[in-house]
Amino acid sequence: MYLPAQVSQSVSNCRELLFKVLVIGDLGVGKTSIIKRYVHHIFSQHYRATIGVDFALKVLQWDRDTVIRLQLWDIAGQERYGNMTRVYYREAVGALVVFDSTRASTFDAVLKWKDDLDSKVTLNHGRPVPAVLLANKADQAACTQTRLDAFCRDNGFVGWFQTSAKENSNIEEAAHCLVEHILSNEESHPTEREPAALVLSGYANATKEHLGCLSCPKR
Repeated sequence: MYLPAQVSQSVSNCRELLFKVLVIGDLGVGKTSIIKRYVHHIFSQHYRATIGVDFALKVLQWDRDTVIRLQLWDIAGQERYGNMTRVYYREAVGALVVFDSTRASTFDAVLKWKDDLDSKVTLNHGRPVPAVLLANKADQAACTQTRLDAFCRDNGFVGWFQTSAKENSNIEEAAHCLVEHILSNEESHPTEREPAALVLSGYANATKEHLGCLSCPKR
């Protein structure tokens, strides 16, 4: 059972938001490593390829009145924008699109992933879900800022970051940037939903880490 972004009101008047965020990109670009680093603060060189889809949960204390729960959906790279991605994408409100800075072919595939995303899920007002581009493995190769600035502007990305799961660089900043855009869309086009409990497999033992509300830093 999938639960879309939701708002609930607790006894203490703390607003709780639940957002489904996709992490997509070609096989081996580091999607699982990014999620493990962000949620559990760990890194390994030896993750096995994700098969189908995996889940993780990140809890953010966004401000004194708002708690945000991010469902991070780790979509297997070998899905290759096929029919199953329609099921995985359903009700998502944001996406991180990842490529490997050391492999040009994975950057070439970015637009195919973005087009697949835009064709299969939209927000309730018909606009594309906000997507942030991650140039991963920045510890091994750097990307040209002017090139990616223009690329994101021309192709509907809300921003991009050079990230490294190994060195833990810019991952929290990228996630924060995406959440800010998700919140902006929610506030502009609010949706009424009934609160419900998380029942997705894998959430029971998810690590719940907390972040304060930070300004979106420069890369």
